[in-house]
Amino acid sequence: MSMFMKKPSHRIFDYTPQFYKPEEDETEKKKKQLGFRRQIKTIRAKKRSPMIWIIIAIIIVLVFLKLKGVG
Repeated sequence: MSMFMKKPSHRIFDYTPQFYKPEEDETEKKKKQLGFRRQIKTIRAKKRSPMIWIIIAIIIVLVFLKLKGVG
């Protein structure tokens, strides 16, 4: 069946590149006004406190000792 069908020809991709200017983009202006960019940077920069890891380790040790029958 495929012998009788015509194969499609490749399309030529013709695109003239334009330089992107974020200061002229309306959506970028709205994002900047709403502060989406600043929130993303603060979330990425925020790391977990080492105090949390210490508390988790203490809880794990206490549970282990409780199950073992020492405490």
